[in-house]
Amino acid sequence: MDLWSKKVRGIITQLVLVLLCFCGATGGEVCHSSLVSNLLPSSFRSSSQLSASHGPGFAKLNRREGAGGWSPLSSDRYQWLEVDLGGRTQISAVATQGRYGSSDWLTAYLLMFSDTGHNWKQYRQEDNIWAFPGNSNADSVVQHKLQHPVITRYVRLIPLDWNPNGRIGLRLETYGCPHNSDVVSFDGHSSLLYKPSPGPRRATRESISLKFKTLRNSGTLLHAAGRSEHSLTLELEKGKLLLVLRKGRSSSADGRHRVSLGSLLDDQHWHQVTVEQHSNHLNFTVDKSTEWLQIPPRLTHWDHDQMSVGADHDLGSRRSFGSDRNFCGCLENLIYNDVNLVELAQQRDQLVAVKGNVTFSCAEPIFVAVTFTGPQSFLRLPRVAEPSSTGMTLGLQFRTWNKAGLLLTFELSNHGGAVWLYLSKAVLHLQIHKPGRAPLELNAGSALNDGQWHSVVLTSRRGHLTITVDGDEGGAAQASPSFVVTTTELFFGGCPSEGSDQECMNPFKVFMGCMRLLTVDSQQLDLIKVQQRLMGNYSHLQVDMCGIIDRCSPNHCEHGGTCSQSWSTFHCNCSGTSYSGATCHSSIHEQSCEAYKHKGNTSGYYYIDVDGSGPVGPQLIYCNMTEDVTWTVIQHNNTELTRIRPSSGKTRHSTHFEYASKDEQLAAIIGQSEHCEQELNYFCRRSRLLHSPDGSPLSWWVGGPGEGQRQTYWAGAPPGSQRCSCSLRQNCVDPKHRCNCDADRTEWANDSGLLTHKETLPVRSLVLGDVHRPGSEGAYRVGPLRCHGDKNVWNAAFFDKETSYLHFPTFHGELSADISFLFKTTSSSGVFLENLGIKDFIRIELSSSTEVLFSFDVGNGPLEVGVKAAFPLDDNRWHRIRAERNIKEATLRLDELPAAAQEAPADGHIHLQLNSQLFIGGTASRQKGFRGCIRALQLNGVTLDLEERARITPGVQAGCPGHCSSYGSLCQNHGRCVERTSSFSCNCGPSAYTGAFCDREVSASFKAGTSISYTFKEQAVNGPNRSSAMPSPIYSDVTLRAENISLSFRTSQSPTLLLYVSSSHREYLALLLDKHEKLEVRYRLDSSKDAEILRSKTRNLANGHLHTVTVSRLADAVSVQIDQNTKEDFNLTSDVEFNGIRLLALGRVHHPGEMDPELARLGSLGFTGCLSAVLFNSVSPLKAALLHPDTSPVTVTGPLVQSTCGSSSTNPYAAETTHHQSGQSGPVETGQPLVNAMRSDSALIGGVIAVVIFVAVSALAVMARLLYRRRGTCQNQDIKTVKPEDSPELPFSSQTSSHNIPSENQREYFI
Repeated sequence: MDLWSKKVRGIITQLVLVLLCFCGATGGEVCHSSLVSNLLPSSFRSSSQLSASHGPGFAKLNRREGAGGWSPLSSDRYQWLEVDLGGRTQISAVATQGRYGSSDWLTAYLLMFSDTGHNWKQYRQEDNIWAFPGNSNADSVVQHKLQHPVITRYVRLIPLDWNPNGRIGLRLETYGCPHNSDVVSFDGHSSLLYKPSPGPRRATRESISLKFKTLRNSGTLLHAAGRSEHSLTLELEKGKLLLVLRKGRSSSADGRHRVSLGSLLDDQHWHQVTVEQHSNHLNFTVDKSTEWLQIPPRLTHWDHDQMSVGADHDLGSRRSFGSDRNFCGCLENLIYNDVNLVELAQQRDQLVAVKGNVTFSCAEPIFVAVTFTGPQSFLRLPRVAEPSSTGMTLGLQFRTWNKAGLLLTFELSNHGGAVWLYLSKAVLHLQIHKPGRAPLELNAGSALNDGQWHSVVLTSRRGHLTITVDGDEGGAAQASPSFVVTTTELFFGGCPSEGSDQECMNPFKVFMGCMRLLTVDSQQLDLIKVQQRLMGNYSHLQVDMCGIIDRCSPNHCEHGGTCSQSWSTFHCNCSGTSYSGATCHSSIHEQSCEAYKHKGNTSGYYYIDVDGSGPVGPQLIYCNMTEDVTWTVIQHNNTELTRIRPSSGKTRHSTHFEYASKDEQLAAIIGQSEHCEQELNYFCRRSRLLHSPDGSPLSWWVGGPGEGQRQTYWAGAPPGSQRCSCSLRQNCVDPKHRCNCDADRTEWANDSGLLTHKETLPVRSLVLGDVHRPGSEGAYRVGPLRCHGDKNVWNAAFFDKETSYLHFPTFHGELSADISFLFKTTSSSGVFLENLGIKDFIRIELSSSTEVLFSFDVGNGPLEVGVKAAFPLDDNRWHRIRAERNIKEATLRLDELPAAAQEAPADGHIHLQLNSQLFIGGTASRQKGFRGCIRALQLNGVTLDLEERARITPGVQAGCPGHCSSYGSLCQNHGRCVERTSSFSCNCGPSAYTGAFCDREVSASFKAGTSISYTFKEQAVNGPNRSSAMPSPIYSDVTLRAENISLSFRTSQSPTLLLYVSSSHREYLALLLDKHEKLEVRYRLDSSKDAEILRSKTRNLANGHLHTVTVSRLADAVSVQIDQNTKEDFNLTSDVEFNGIRLLALGRVHHPGEMDPELARLGSLGFTGCLSAVLFNSVSPLKAALLHPDTSPVTVTGPLVQSTCGSSSTNPYAAETTHHQSGQSGPVETGQPLVNAMRSDSALIGGVIAVVIFVAVSALAVMARLLYRRRGTCQNQDIKTVKPEDSPELPFSSQTSSHNIPSENQREYFI
């Protein structure tokens, strides 16, 4: 009778709901009808009630019957109110009210849902258990619209907090409408087979949608196959849903495409699945997670002519599916290409065949689970039957993510010891301690923390003890104790807190996870009685639900980080990802070569992450740091000079260039650079380039982003002009044509230059159309892409008032946000950045002259992270801030100080919801504004263009000079920092070094005949066009009262002269090694007296090792230091003035003049070895000879080979660079762009040579080689550049690419 009454009540309730929803719909409302107000009192249940008039049936909104609402017997968090809606219903909103005329109301509560009245599921929002705000008085109604409507029959409300001056009191209402669906149930042996009608398909796209619920973690939901052996399978595997696409019957990876989505799908709750195919891609959705899949071409064609549901009926499949692989559970609304298969099966349609016991309702087994939520959780249960002297059997199922935890403990009967069943390292252990006996321990199973349900059975019989994990599939262990294991009381999960009178001891970690099917001697324990406090005892337990959460699904670890988890948190392993942080969000690499340079790095290979924390990964790129600019060099697969000759059957020659960087990386680098260029050369003989009789171009190249666009102009000309650079210079070999090659001459010519229009770069392919005629010959070269200037690193704005600010669109960093920028200021406080939401916000500010604060609120209350510095931050120097907030933690870094971190609540809100404008340099209230400069502001890897916005904003100036105060220390070895509008550079003029930071030594190998003479000019004579890189001049009519000399040398020769300075007054200064391999400094400052000799005590200076010498004189005081030895002091006695200096000599002295005979003899012998970093006051003669021979008063005779003397770079970051790439060094003039060894003025050379006999040609080639050597050609290279006049057959070397240009330390000069 009770069952019949329940069914009738459900039917009546559903009828009422249908009528109400119909009326509501006609009123313009959709699915928002009242669901509770018309229910019978028997539809309400509760954990307890204060009295009959406080019963759950009185908990209807705005009703005053009884005591005016529901109140439980006691007010605690174990109370609940439950409503049976009579059938599955869609709920869209919920409203609450306090108990009428009382001080009893809720201030916060949880909602739970169920289809059966068991196995409850908590309402979640933003991937977290959602707590709803309640009431502030007894009469007002607070309504909440559910962000995600819920379909359920039973609703349970759990009070969290209530009026502290009252007790729990509640009236409620839910809103929604009936849910109509077609349901089918499979028992693991049944299935459906659908065969659509033959004929043309009407669906424009393939789609499958369904809902399912199951208790099994494996099984095939459906399998679709066709005649062409294409198949699609949806199957559960360990609680995850797999989508498998196959072609053919092979199980190899080539014929299969497989993707996994979802987790813990065997929780006996409904899960929504959708599969949609769109030509070459597919959308796969499980609940709220969607994967966008690119389908391989071989799998894009679907021609399914049958679909099996609940099993795989593909008899041709090599996989054998037994009943254990079939689906056991319920499906709802299975729609395949707009056809409802469940509805067809219900109607006995001939298109659907039913196999086995298929029912069209969802029959669900009832399993009551309990969740152990924390360290204080435990469950105490008495043994139902009396203990038996023959033993006992205990069973349970559990699931957890933790590797350790106590499952069960009890004392042996008659106080005979204790038993512990626990997890350790994800293995099940059984320990028995009995007084007077050795502990007994067994273990079984492995990897039991995988979140799956695992069964455990402990069996004790006289003389035999066994533990079994997962039945036959798991593991078992056994022992033969002499005693029987039995007890009267069991403790699950943990023990009561200290001070309780139960005898329970837990030496292990507590269990956090779920348990179900607790049995003693094959009798299942009634956990509902436990919940009703009718049996046993518990604490911090959730009964009739499993609250396990897969915190790795979806995976919050970014950039390929691997996720692992425990019950309460997850961890991201970022190893090998190039990213760091709690979620592998922030890149560990800089975003450009310019950023590496301003950290002090020198030329070399670096990983560049162009978008920081964005989706584009890092790429290994060569950075060429020069004194002037920083070049980013991106190679492709063919930078060599490539020769083309006529080939039969081919009228065109085409080539494609593959770059070392991906397209998105190339686009980002080009976009953020101020200048990009790419060398494009074509050498031709009877091979036209652009001109054809009909006006169409014969050749073209493709360049630009993506696949690129066809370009018909050549290097040096503007886009779209169909010209070459010679037409702009008006020096083409034939004025009638716009390109040298279009003259179609038999002599070699070329059209070469640089492509500099960024929108057409990089060059992706090249098509040459006039290479098929007899006698046609050509060669092309496309150089690497080279860019310099970073718009992001130096993008800055200056805020000169506290009320000034810049505003940008709302910052979107819901789950992860990283913010980085540099600032400098003289103010002690101010807000750098602020963005507000309705309640949420994010802010970074300078709170004091030594502290930076990062504060935010995502709905859990304001959180704050601060970093204090031991130095002032208002020192007008650049300081760097990096802040990151993700669902795990928030971190703040200031300069290179240790990061400060603040962990996020484990189950709190995680979405940062902002809606106002983003304010930079101030706030919406115009208070606490920032005064100073902000630079390189990036949010989630995207740079905000401060300068563009500052140009149109009063009170803010674009740009911010003054970089040398922060970066001047990077300029080493007496180099001077030079301010630029954006960035800085190091002027190495006063230094004996060169390079971006004056850190690269200028060294040369000397032979006996090598000589460098630097002539000091008279003051009236000023060298025209003096290079800014040259040092300040020392004039010959100057009288010196002080010198500072430094040099490094390596030699095995002694005695030998290292340096000699003469004057027009027969005075001189000399540094030499004597025959005892000691250093001598000789001064003759009085021509009427002999030289004074200052001898160092340091020995063995001609041992072939590198030694550094520093000599300083001030008047008569001279100090000498060699290497790291103690400085030696001397005094001169003759004179203190060095008058009329005339010449500085290194190596052999050709004109000894008034030298002493001994010095003259040493000068004639020359110096054999290596000299480096030679500096005389501000003059660097070695640097002038090697790098500026044309603009310096220097004369070089004999062989001079630039090399390294063996000293290492003074740059501390030098170790970060990798090996030097062939061809990445620039030519001798450091900092200038790489250019091809061939020049356009070679176009007229070659014709006459073609008719000269072989012997004459050979002789001419030898002469040209000698001339070229005298001009400074590198002789110590294996690859040599050949000029066009060297060969009538091939007027250029195939090695002429600029990446084979020798580096500075390999050049040899003959003068």
